Parts: sequence; C-alpha cells; structure tokens
Amino acid sequence: MSQRLGVFGGTFDPVHLGHLRAAEVAREALALDGVLFVPSGQPPHRPAAEASGLDRFAMLALATAAHPAFVLSDLELRRPEPSYTVETLEALHAERPRSELFLILGADAFAEVGSWRDPQRLLGLCTLAVVARPGVAAAGSAPAGARVVTVDRPTLPFSSTEVRRLVSEGRSVRYVVPEPVADYIEKRELYR
Repeated sequence: MSQRLGVFGGTFDPVHLGHLRAAEVAREALALDGVLFVPSGQPPHRPAAEASGLDRFAMLALATAAHPAFVLSDLELRRPEPSYTVETLEALHAERPRSELFLILGADAFAEVGSWRDPQRLLGLCTLAVVARPGVAAAGSAPAGARVVTVDRPTLPFSSTEVRRLVSEGRSVRYVVPEPVADYIEKRELYR
C-alpha cells in the first residue's frame, strides 16, 4: 500500500510549537499519512547545534509522543559525516519504496533549495511542501523541474533561536515549546 509521507528535517535545537504546528498543517492540507521528523546530525550549511543529537532527539520524542501520525528517525544522527537532504531522501526511498515523499520546508528554506547538494536529484525524489511562516516572505521561485505545493495555513511565529535566547536570559519558554520539552531543557540545563 502506498503512503503519503511528510519528511520534516532540521536541527530542532530545540523543537518548538511552531515546528509542530507546521507539521500538522502540512499533514492536514496534503492528506499525509504521517510526518517523519529527521533531526540533522551535522548540518553542512549552518553551525553545529548547541544541544547534542541525543538531547534533540529526546526533546522531539517528548514533543511528538501524543500524535499518532508523527514519527521520528535518527537516520541523520547516525551519520558521522555532514547530512545532506538528498542522501536522506534516497535512504528513505530505499526503506519505504512505496511511499510518496513530501519534503516539508519553511518559505525561508525553500528559497535556498537550489543551492543544496545535487538539487536536481533531490527534486526527483520528493514534492516540496512549502509552509508559510509568519513574517517570512516566500522568496525565490521553484527550481526547474520541482514539484511544489504551498501550504498556506496559519502557523506560529516561534524560532529555535528565540527559544535559546529566552533560556539563556533565564526566562520562561513555557507555551513556546511543549511542556515536557520545557521540563527537559530545565532539568538538563540546556542553552544556558
């Protein structure tokens, strides 16, 4: 049986309610059977995450535990080398050959797809599901050959950078991240 699977990658440093809302609106708008969260190991295009891969995976597990359609993958965390989306999608196709993959992206990431590793090969592996982000204009146009769907539904204006800043200032992140994630950050003394 064929499945429609959303693939949502990122550092998730930490996961916040904006991530979860984006995944949910994409799942609902595109009639996805599930959303696979794939925390990055070593992202090639940005500095290393502040929290360890284990901590980021644990926070994602806590944040997604109550949603039956949200699933986690440690595929990129197991790689010792930098993680490239095209390689992740190829591995997911090998694991799930009957799944139709939808790469869930914010409008900001969509503008950069053409500069990612082997963009033409990547575009042949998935449909780009571009989720509008509050305050971020959808810049750029679709690369040639891209299958693109736009998810224009309300999301939340949170960012991981803002969460880390709040924690470093000793301020509350309750109602910005799921409660178990706020507890985890506090107990593990992350982002201080």
